[in-house]
Amino acid sequence: MLDRITASLPSLAPAEQRVGKLCLSDPRAFAKLPVSELADRAHVSKPTVVRFCRSVGYDGLADFKRKLAGTINEGVPFIHRSVDADDKIGDVMVKVIDNNVAAFLKYRNEASTLAMDRAVSALMEAYRQGRQVPFFGVGNSGIVAQDGQHKFFRLGVNTTAYSDGHMQVMCASVLRPGDCVVVISNSGRTRDLMDACDIARKNGATTIVITASGSPLARVGHIHLNADHPEGFDKYSPMVSRLLHLMIIDILATAVALRIGSNTLQPLLSDMRQNLRSKRYS
Repeated sequence: MLDRITASLPSLAPAEQRVGKLCLSDPRAFAKLPVSELADRAHVSKPTVVRFCRSVGYDGLADFKRKLAGTINEGVPFIHRSVDADDKIGDVMVKVIDNNVAAFLKYRNEASTLAMDRAVSALMEAYRQGRQVPFFGVGNSGIVAQDGQHKFFRLGVNTTAYSDGHMQVMCASVLRPGDCVVVISNSGRTRDLMDACDIARKNGATTIVITASGSPLARVGHIHLNADHPEGFDKYSPMVSRLLHLMIIDILATAVALRIGSNTLQPLLSDMRQNLRSKRYS
């Protein structure tokens, strides 16, 4: 959570930056102090403290302080245990698994339920109107985009997935108000995805971005679902981030399925299973 605040600081207003620096200087005290005391110490107004919490992706001060306290008290730091050349296979297994588990726990403690709810609502509105829900991603994120398309088309959503920059721009060019595009990026700095997201937004489509806080892509999307981790996108192959993105897609798909309801989905899925039986050995 502290890494996320640090990454978000450059994009915040100066007054909100002071609140963020106050939090980083003493997280335990920040989680316990009343809003009036926090405002006095940061030399800002009380509404500015609340705005800061929302700017970094939380529902408000109470939500921010609850998750900040949880991060501190539960002791779930993300320790990136890099593998070494002389590691035995057992060591590699433990380090890779521990990194992934720590990333999931970190996300559980820090994720904004408000942003997730907004994303699910936008996807549901597109589903109800029969509008397009394309998924965009490049490289490893392109694989996640395909997974998103696979999960959502099974729910009856009008969805596609594109990992080619030209196809993304062409798809974004025909999107209209009511459509909803999901853009996935580890770094949040890929030019093709930025261009496609900008075109989709100008055409009135709702843009959901799954990427790192403080990145250029995070700032241009209507709804930002943060995926923060210490994995260097310029040095390492994105392993942890890929799994984190897949988990976020799973959460979105599960929440959308629940809102659609079993009465609608059950006949669809039953027909699908019935038609697939001939593809399997008995």
